[in-house]
Amino acid sequence: MLGVHGAWGVRPGGSVVDAVAAWRLWFCGVMRFDLMTGGLPLTRMQDLARDAHAAGFDGLVVTEAGRTAYLGCAVASLAAPVDVLTGIAVAFARSPMVTAATAWELAEASGGRFRLGLGTQVRAHIERRYGMCFDSPGPRLREYVLAVRACFAAFRGSAPLNFDGQYWKLSLLPPMWSPGPIAFPDPPIDVAAVNPWMLRMAGQVADGVHVHPLNTPTYLREMVLPCLAQGVAAAGRSLGELEVIVPCFIAPGDSEEDRRQWWELARAQVAFYGSTPNYAFIFDQIGFDGTTAKLRERQKAGDLAGMISVISDECLAHFVVAGTWDEIGSALVERYRGVATRVVDYFAAQAWARDPGSLKRWASVADAVHAA
Repeated sequence: MLGVHGAWGVRPGGSVVDAVAAWRLWFCGVMRFDLMTGGLPLTRMQDLARDAHAAGFDGLVVTEAGRTAYLGCAVASLAAPVDVLTGIAVAFARSPMVTAATAWELAEASGGRFRLGLGTQVRAHIERRYGMCFDSPGPRLREYVLAVRACFAAFRGSAPLNFDGQYWKLSLLPPMWSPGPIAFPDPPIDVAAVNPWMLRMAGQVADGVHVHPLNTPTYLREMVLPCLAQGVAAAGRSLGELEVIVPCFIAPGDSEEDRRQWWELARAQVAFYGSTPNYAFIFDQIGFDGTTAKLRERQKAGDLAGMISVISDECLAHFVVAGTWDEIGSALVERYRGVATRVVDYFAAQAWARDPGSLKRWASVADAVHAA
């Protein structure tokens, strides 16, 4: 990998803007195309992995809600030769040692195709659903990543376990309790990040970043890449070392009716995500100031239809890639070239749940993304 003085780092006398421009110029063709899925019954997850691989998807990004992301990744990796990513697993629900041991086994089982994606979740879930501590979530997640890495080093035998942090202290790993070394590299660790502090932290200590599904080209260009560049510069690293994983609402279809069903589903999803106060700035960046306040007003009134109607077609176009099946591949490349290393289809698994044969239509899209 190139260091801070390499093609994608901040050269002496250079700026973060220069680093971002250089990285975008270089990173114009290496892009993977993944599929996002929530938890599924494990036998169904195996079916999805096989169908996704046959359709040309590079990987499965498995989210964690009612079902654990780790078991889904395990069975998917054994069913098909696809990359498996937790996107994300809830960090604070487990100790760093438990997470590290689970990731270690998944790296081995998948033949090195597993990526550990971690996120904070929100206070209510961490404290009231998991019964764990949520204070200082950003610094806590930063330390969590470092603690997991310390566990990896101890498993491999390259360093004794001696992590002395503010939130976690780990110093006991007798040989019989260590999984021992594996024949694959340490699992890469990616973190979910939205705001500048978290993005800079990802650039400093993580191997990649999971961008929130509520994203626009403006947000990616004006906040995500510059903040990541600041983070890697502070750590003496380079942007070229990071995986930038970007979910996308895609509305494909050869008829207006086919596209409209996904367009409207995306409108509801943007309204749901956009009601979170921390995401208000994303609308402000694209000239739709006050959108989150309007969404919250309708939400408090229990007016779901009213919430959805707040998101106009003009606003929604910033969040959705729509087009015919022949157009979608090039449209994805045009939007994400020079920004994302992995583009993640947000809706395809939902379509597959209704019609398992629907993934076949994505083969030409995957080909177009890979060819670009």
